[in-house]
Amino acid sequence: MLAVPGAVILAALGFFAWQSFFPVQASDGWRYQVVHTSVPKAASMVVNGDGSLIVSQELRDGKGSIVRILPDGKRETVVSGLSKPDGMVAVHGGWVFSQEIDGAMVNFFKDGEVKGLFKGSDVQGLWNEGDDLYAIEDRKDDGRLLRYHWPDGTLTVLRSGLSETESITRCTDGRMLYTEKEKGVIHQLTDDGRDPVVLSGFNQPTYLMCDQRGLWISEDSTHRARLLLIDPQGKQRTVLSFLKAPQAIIPTGRGTYLLAEGGRDRILELTPD
Repeated sequence: MLAVPGAVILAALGFFAWQSFFPVQASDGWRYQVVHTSVPKAASMVVNGDGSLIVSQELRDGKGSIVRILPDGKRETVVSGLSKPDGMVAVHGGWVFSQEIDGAMVNFFKDGEVKGLFKGSDVQGLWNEGDDLYAIEDRKDDGRLLRYHWPDGTLTVLRSGLSETESITRCTDGRMLYTEKEKGVIHQLTDDGRDPVVLSGFNQPTYLMCDQRGLWISEDSTHRARLLLIDPQGKQRTVLSFLKAPQAIIPTGRGTYLLAEGGRDRILELTPD
């Protein structure tokens, strides 16, 4: 009788191991390669004008950092002593970064200096357009969407009472979208404040990115996560599957994309055939 529970346990362990180590699968028309390893909890990325890559390493309790990976692969720590550094966005010749902890500053880094902009609570997603920087908080039922106005430093609360909202972006069709991770949905920010659900059925959607190919969505699941692409006609396609906690996806400027796979501490480069 004791052999049956033991067999069940072994089968369960084998299943979870299979999910963890099964290789990432690319759909037809795409291929990928691992370009950087040993990047602990890789989260957000910004490509520098000199070709280097800025990456946030989302470790907790002051162990997080932002590193610069040079084209030759050498690395240097740009900012250290952070706790869950998560969102990043390039702006004004530098970049803004957030920390996903309560009461942390959203900071602007430029020319080796860090300047605090405003305080937030578990700020994750960042988006900048013109004179306005948007920041969204990943909290349970009391998250906010904030807008910081660069010219005068004013901070406006656009939404409150949000739950597990992790990413916000503007798409090429003019819509501003944001994720609600737990419910697996994507909302459209609207002038009337209703913010309808425009896409649903995802497994913990986190980062969003729009370009000419459509809307990219990464699922922050530790097992069998996907990188999805919804084209301008609304057709959904799984580009990568069997990922482990993928985070930000960004274009490289040379026709490929970089994807931070935080669950495996690495960065992938995605190339269309």
